[in-house]
Amino acid sequence: MLKIRNSVSILLAAGIVSACSLAPRYERPAAPIANTYPAEPVAAGATATATADTGWREFFQDPRLQALIESTLANNRDLRVAALRIEEARAQYNIVSADLLPNFNAALAGSRGRTSAATSPLGTSAVSTSYQVGLNLASFELDFFGRVRNLNEAALALFLSTEEARRSAQISLVAEVAKAYLAERAFAEQQELAQRTLSARETGFRLAQQRFEVGASSALDLRQQEVLVQTARATLAGLVRQRAQAQNALILLAGQPLAELPPARSLSEQNIVAELPPGLPSDLLIRRPDIRASELQLTASNANIGAARAAFFPRISLTAGIGSASGELGDLFEAGTRTWSFVPQLVLPIFDAGRNRANLSLAEVRNNIAVANYEKTIQVAFREVSDALVARGAIDEQIDAQRRVVEAQADRLRLAEQRFQGGIASSLEVLDAQRELFSAEQSLVQTRQLRLTNAVDLYRSLGGGVNEATVQSSLKHATAGVEK
Repeated sequence: MLKIRNSVSILLAAGIVSACSLAPRYERPAAPIANTYPAEPVAAGATATATADTGWREFFQDPRLQALIESTLANNRDLRVAALRIEEARAQYNIVSADLLPNFNAALAGSRGRTSAATSPLGTSAVSTSYQVGLNLASFELDFFGRVRNLNEAALALFLSTEEARRSAQISLVAEVAKAYLAERAFAEQQELAQRTLSARETGFRLAQQRFEVGASSALDLRQQEVLVQTARATLAGLVRQRAQAQNALILLAGQPLAELPPARSLSEQNIVAELPPGLPSDLLIRRPDIRASELQLTASNANIGAARAAFFPRISLTAGIGSASGELGDLFEAGTRTWSFVPQLVLPIFDAGRNRANLSLAEVRNNIAVANYEKTIQVAFREVSDALVARGAIDEQIDAQRRVVEAQADRLRLAEQRFQGGIASSLEVLDAQRELFSAEQSLVQTRQLRLTNAVDLYRSLGGGVNEATVQSSLKHATAGVEK
């Protein structure tokens, strides 16, 4: 009996400890991107650490925007699904990892039956009763070729990839909330500008109508003033609609109605960090959760190749049990009722109609797909950072130029009004200057929004938006140090 137990222990230890792996040695594919970004040179020693580690509360300092992001992270359904995906992957991993250890079951069974007289050697029927109790070892695979271990490693990699996917979803949500908020602020400023323009044009239309009634102006001048009024009214109605839709988008992202929020700030008051160090392209491999998730999926597919290869080799399993058996329930634990069983099994694949080879080919193809997806994820990340860097300098010049256009158009309108009042110019010149000034002011608001959106895109593309470092906590620590 003791010899059997020792044999079982030795086989279990051999199956758990000495298992080998047939998975290919994993090597990270070379990043299919350039060593530097095309937009601007990177200083020696520069890294993207400062950007990726900048908390979203520190980056977005508008209290209203901070409240929206906080609500989104707490209530957004997409992020909630991503978190539940983690729990799903964790449960799946626990199921697979359970196969690495033997499963023991306690069992109590009883049976009672009657044999036929026709089949009985004595020619008489009989009723028999038996009871059994014991501890059983279910069919446990001795993983000599690493099949179970590779499946476990694949499940672990997929579990970790879901966590990275949740981080990536959080980064995207933070950026989407910020851009939706900036869009709503831009529509609000344009709406206010359109409202002021409409009021001014309605005043001008009433003056033109009075001049027309006394014969000081023509019907053409009156209709042109009316065109300006209706154009401003149509523009205002469109901006009201767009702002309402932007607010609805914020409600959807935040996951709840927008109530009791801090006062909103204008675009010019958004103290978003503009100068973000991009670092080197290789920093993206460790800073972007979507890249890390893609590499973990590649690791899982690599482990699945090892499991597919192990299917070509013998599979050894072990079933054992120890207990007592008796015809009477009260005699189960009496002397002479002890039972045991030891059933090792070796299964050697001989003919499976190509199933194992097809499974191996499938695992290898899926691994190649995972490599391609990993490389594509890196390329997309590289492009996102490069696009944001290219736009950063160009938008700064665009804002400066647009600001000068607004100033020039405002001065042009002032001079046109002076010329009109002096009888040198016609009303057409004043009307044209009013249209051009309104258009320039609208474009300036849109360009400011574009500059802020570009900063958000760069922050997101560099992996920022996961941390939640607060400026208040830093100030609190600094104040405590001064008090000491």
